[in-house]
Amino acid sequence: MSLDLPSGLPLNQPAPDASFFGLLRSHDLQPTWELGPADAQTLRAPEATTILALRYADGVVMVGDRRATEGHTIAHRRMQKVYPADGFSAVAIAGTAGLAMEMVKLFQTELEHYEKLEGARLSLEGKANHLARMVRQQLPMVFQGLVVVPLFCGYDEAESVGRLYTYDVVGGRYEEDDYSASGSGGREAKAYLRSVYRESLSEEEALIQGVAAIAAAAEQDTATGGPDLRREIYSTAVMVNRDGYSEVPEERVAELSRDLVGESE
Repeated sequence: MSLDLPSGLPLNQPAPDASFFGLLRSHDLQPTWELGPADAQTLRAPEATTILALRYADGVVMVGDRRATEGHTIAHRRMQKVYPADGFSAVAIAGTAGLAMEMVKLFQTELEHYEKLEGARLSLEGKANHLARMVRQQLPMVFQGLVVVPLFCGYDEAESVGRLYTYDVVGGRYEEDDYSASGSGGREAKAYLRSVYRESLSEEEALIQGVAAIAAAAEQDTATGGPDLRREIYSTAVMVNRDGYSEVPEERVAELSRDLVGESE
């Protein structure tokens, strides 16, 4: 798609870029991170812990715990780890919290920038590929121990189906047919989901099992925050389906969490 130069734009200035990151780069405004060896050894940044997502008959449920750790210490008890990417997709973060949150903000801006310039949403596959490139651009930070590993899901309007994507630290992108989890409690969460998952899960069943998987991970992984009834801290859960992105009301997650705690006593 060709774009006309805006009125008054100097001839030596490039046309608007459908990528917001590309626009920043064209004006030498691309954000950079530089750490020396001493900084890398002494820096202790909060880590976002456990996130998961599972497909159900009509979409995807994504759930994240609320705890962030700094070494063996709880740094934050109410961290948000699940965000809307746009109206029909969601992204969850695990790894170095500060870098992960900045990546999400830039990803949201990129998608909004593209939609405004092109007059249409980027395809779900295009969104997943773009996030992979953003993870790959963080590779220099990985070698210094600052890792960001997201989960991405969305509703494919063209195919009328929910899709789920996982990533590795070098930007590898993989589509999952059922469920996935990441973070310090990811192994325990996947072990739980493996025992209960089936393709015919309803939306309500998927939500129940997603919240239960975080609670199961918290039983085995100290970095994962389970239901905290005394402080009223519960997991964050969202759904993405043909109606778009929506957050599950905290009252509903609290009700499910209380039921889980009651069953375990």
